[in-house]
Parts: sequence; structure tokens; C-alpha cells
Amino acid sequence: MKLSSIILGMGRKFLLHSLFWLVVLLYFTFFFGFEDSEFRKVMNFSSFFLPVTILTTYTFIYRIIPRYLIPKKYLQFGLYSLAALVISACYITISAFYAKVLTSGYEYQGSFPITKSLIYIMISVYLVVALASAFSLLKYNYSTASKNEELKNRILEAQLKLKEQELQYLKMQIHPHFLFNSLNTIYGLSLANHHTTSEMILQLSDLLDYILYQTKKPVVSLKDEIKHITNYIDLEKKRFQELLIVDFEIEEFIEEIQIAPMLLLPFVENCFKHGRGADGKLEISIKIKVKNDQLMFLIENSKAQLSAEHSENGIGLENIKRRLDLLYENNYQLDIETRPDHYYVRLMLKFSKNTVYA
Repeated sequence: MKLSSIILGMGRKFLLHSLFWLVVLLYFTFFFGFEDSEFRKVMNFSSFFLPVTILTTYTFIYRIIPRYLIPKKYLQFGLYSLAALVISACYITISAFYAKVLTSGYEYQGSFPITKSLIYIMISVYLVVALASAFSLLKYNYSTASKNEELKNRILEAQLKLKEQELQYLKMQIHPHFLFNSLNTIYGLSLANHHTTSEMILQLSDLLDYILYQTKKPVVSLKDEIKHITNYIDLEKKRFQELLIVDFEIEEFIEEIQIAPMLLLPFVENCFKHGRGADGKLEISIKIKVKNDQLMFLIENSKAQLSAEHSENGIGLENIKRRLDLLYENNYQLDIETRPDHYYVRLMLKFSKNTVYA
């Protein structure tokens, strides 16, 4: 099958080249002749220049151009081109002499007059060489551009796959981290036989549905993300009870706004994991505001002044930074500030309603 394809390709190439040289021969015939000249005699005369034209053309397109011009060896290209032109000019002169003699039958009288001088004949030959060489270069550039585009697409496809794999890996790290903290909360309440334990299990089930299924989508609505943040805060309220003070402020926004899943929730989780004031109380302030195509997310929590451990070095926050880099690139700004008794995070996110993230 492969051999037959090669033979078919070679046959097609031979046919195209033969057709091209036939056209060149007809061009020479009409260019060299005159109105009253016999067509057969002019064609015989023109055919003497066809071999040198073919050899010169193939020398340029298969040897000189690929070996010296394309690799940008301009000095060698110039020298070999000059040599090829000089040698071909000699053969054109010899061909013109024999063509004149043989077509006239060695007779001066009655020989047909040639309307073009030797210079014009050389120009005609080199015009064919130049056109064929230009077409060869154009074909090479097109082939190179196609290969480069194909290679570029393969690289982009590979990068996209790596990006998707990395995002899935980061999500896998975030999910166990979040579940571990939630289950610890429920476990602590179950030991005390707290009456809200069953309600918390139901809320955790809702969060699990969000984590296991909704986060597989490229984007979720901002409304859903906020809903599960509220759900998570309700879980933590049952654990902290009167020791927790939460100020959650949300400005109105259109429901069509979408963001990457589990993008804001880890920030909230870190507040509960690492935040606690010197008096044992935890104060959290959350503000979400949408204006035009920008989301502003502010979160601040209290912490003990002597506490050295915080979420800045935690797995969850490091993962969320990496996810922001992968999903939003230069379309976000994340400011993290550690104050004596508070921890402050400010995320500015530019988005488009039609944007879909991997």
C-alpha cells in the first residue's frame, strides 16, 4: 500500500514536470519565432535550449537553493549561482550555434531568420529558471509554515494537557485538605453528642456534592461559590459558637457571572484553620463586590500576635496561587498582608462572561 502510494506520487510528479516543460517549449517557440516562420522548424530550434534550461533549473531548485540559500549560506550561494550562470551561458551559446546550423540544414540561403538575439535567448532561459526557483521557494516557505503551525499546535495541545493535569492535581490537594478540616469539626461535635451533628453532616454532604461533581466543570456561577462559602461558614459556626464573629458582605451582581470552582472557598477555609485572636475568639470579615468585568474579594481574620504559623505557607493557599496563575494569568492581582493581629487578603479578578477555563 505504501509502495503503491510512492509510485503514484512519483508518477503524478513526473506528469506535472513534463507538462511544465512542454509549456516552456511552447513559450520558447512563440518567443523565438516570427509571423511567417514554420512552426515545426521554430519548435525544433527552441528544443535545443530545453535541456540546458532543465539542467539549470533543477540545479538551482534541488542543489543550490536547498544547500546554500535556505541555510543562509549567502556567500556560497552567490558563488555557486555565478558559476551555474556562467556554465549555462556557455551551453546556451553552443546550443544556439547548433540549433541555427542544424535547423537550417547547413545552408545560409533560405534559413529562417531569428527574431531574437542571443542575449534575449539567455534572458528567456533565465526567466524560466527564476520563475521555477521562485515557485520552489514559495512552496518551501508554505511547507515550512505548515509544519511550524502543526508543531505549534502540538506544543499548545501538550501544554493544555499538562495544564489540565496540573489543575486536576491541585484540586485533588485542595479537596482532602478541606474535607479533613470539616470532618474534624463534625468529629469534635459528635464526641459531645451535640444536637447539630446530623445537620452538619447534611451540610457537609452538600459541600461534598459541590467538591466532587461541580468542581469538575471548567467554571461555576459566582452565586454557587458564595452559596457554598455560606454553607461552610454555617458548619464552622456550629463548632465555634459564640467564639466566632463573621461579617459577610455581598453586593448585588448579575447571576451570569462565572468563575473557576473552589477559587474563593480555600481562602475562607484558611481563616478558620489558622485564625484565632489572643482572647480565643475568631473574627472574620468577608466582602465580595462585582463592578463591570472585575471581581473584588476581600477577606480579613484575627490572629494571635505571637502566632508564627499561618496559611501563607499552607498547601491550600499555595495551590490557589498556582491555580490563579494557570487560569487567569495576568488577569488577577492577589495581595496578602500579615498585620500584628490580623491577616488580610485582597483578590482582584478580571473575567469575561464568555470565558471558559480548563
